[in-house]
Amino acid sequence: LTDYYADIAPVLFRRFLSFQTLRDAGELQEWKISACETEKRSGTPRKVNVDPGYVNGARLVLASTKDHAHRIYIGGGIHAEVTLRYRRKRWTPFDYTFPDFADGRYNDFLSLVRKRWLDEMTARRLRND
Repeated sequence: LTDYYADIAPVLFRRFLSFQTLRDAGELQEWKISACETEKRSGTPRKVNVDPGYVNGARLVLASTKDHAHRIYIGGGIHAEVTLRYRRKRWTPFDYTFPDFADGRYNDFLSLVRKRWLDEMTARRLRND
């Protein structure tokens, strides 16, 4: 994908996980710190690369330890990046979006997670009305 993965084991498989219930996006920093600890325990070269993030109705946000112009510092050495936005009924990349996210191969999964998020938000609003 990029030379960033040079310190990772030669074979890279990407897996996505989504929680059954909504999580507080304000905890993204803690998720990434925990992910970094998991990566360290996997050894050298790293056998895992964990990139926590969240999907909502408008975007996919991923956490990173690397700072770039398009990333916002959220504390604890962690930055947040809007990797994709949902616009006009489709996922749209930015010029900095990783190629594998930009080419749309994960869009079906992301759309499913987005729909679940929207459904849960609707249900919460109805319970609070």
